[in-house]
Amino acid sequence: MFHNHYWGMHFFWWIFWIVLIGLAIYWWNQNSNKVRETPEEILKKRLARGEITVEEYEELKKKL
Repeated sequence: MFHNHYWGMHFFWWIFWIVLIGLAIYWWNQNSNKVRETPEEILKKRLARGEITVEEYEELKKKL
């Protein structure tokens, strides 16, 4: 009597888990592919944004 209903739900759960795992893999790859900046690149960006002066930039660059 419920034989067809069972297979329908079984199919739904397979699709659900495949999509969920696919989304998890996609999310993982998106986060792991981010390029990490070097400290010198961060300093250059801070100088460009006006957060630090040229003198502070030179001082911090020497410390690196």
